[in-house]
Amino acid sequence: MINVFVLQNGRLNQIPIASRADLENAPAVWVDLLDPTDEERAWVKTTYDVILPGEDEVQDIEASARYYEAENGDLHLRTDFLREEEDGPSRIVTVAFILAKKILFSVHTDDLPVFRLVRLRARSRPGSIEDYMDVLLDLYATDAEYSADALEGIYESLEDVSQRVLQKEFTDQDAASALNAIAHEEDLNGRIRRNMMDTRRAVSFLMRGRLLNAEQFEEARQILRDIESLDGHTSFLFDKINFLMDATVGFININQNKIIKIFSVASVAFLPPTLIASIYGMNFDFLPELHWHFGYGWSLGLMVVSAIAPFMYFRHRGWLK
Repeated sequence: MINVFVLQNGRLNQIPIASRADLENAPAVWVDLLDPTDEERAWVKTTYDVILPGEDEVQDIEASARYYEAENGDLHLRTDFLREEEDGPSRIVTVAFILAKKILFSVHTDDLPVFRLVRLRARSRPGSIEDYMDVLLDLYATDAEYSADALEGIYESLEDVSQRVLQKEFTDQDAASALNAIAHEEDLNGRIRRNMMDTRRAVSFLMRGRLLNAEQFEEARQILRDIESLDGHTSFLFDKINFLMDATVGFININQNKIIKIFSVASVAFLPPTLIASIYGMNFDFLPELHWHFGYGWSLGLMVVSAIAPFMYFRHRGWLK
């Protein structure tokens, strides 16, 4: 899919693209390619004489492959964007940006919330975007805001986990649920941190390349300050996650120790009856109670008393709590 955006009365508006002729006649400032077909790639390449990277090239992590200037003067950037899934773990989607002929080209395989939010804001806020570089900086700024919102969601989720972990009765089922939630939030927090690190690298590259005017340069500095503040939040969340993980594992160990204690007490309590049964089970010719009429009842009663006595003693010492 090809999404083309033009500046009209200070607003970023999308125009429909149904054919190659529509693309050629559009005074585009931003050309967004969402999972484009080979035909759509050919349209963009022929119309704008720009080289679009393949999917394998987008995934390269080396700095020389993520930020570079092509031989024809086009500037290429690869940037990671966070995408949260409602019914699954979050994902990082890499977007390829090409700055050429005062147009921003973006290529990605998934529709991203950040892109939708930028399009919505640009239509409702006239004058907020003046050229293609403003679009790119707005994407980075919105990505930082989206990550901040995701961090707020982690705070709320961990607060809920804290209430469950610190409740009076914490069963193994509660512990399993808490561990699952903690692992999910830890994964999301790590992805946010990686996403912010990548955005910092991209913005820093633009600033070093002297591609921004004074106003855009100041906006880029503000984006870096926002990212710096988010780093502190991610570090705090990692510490909180580790605390909750340790606390949950500790409660699991306490519950297991309670079970082991019960088995230990039971085994110790049944040692005296076992000893009595062993004595009266000896095959000696002479046993004082061998022909005693009440011997059987006496031995059973003695076993019961010898089993109850340890339990009473353990209870008195408070070892059964």
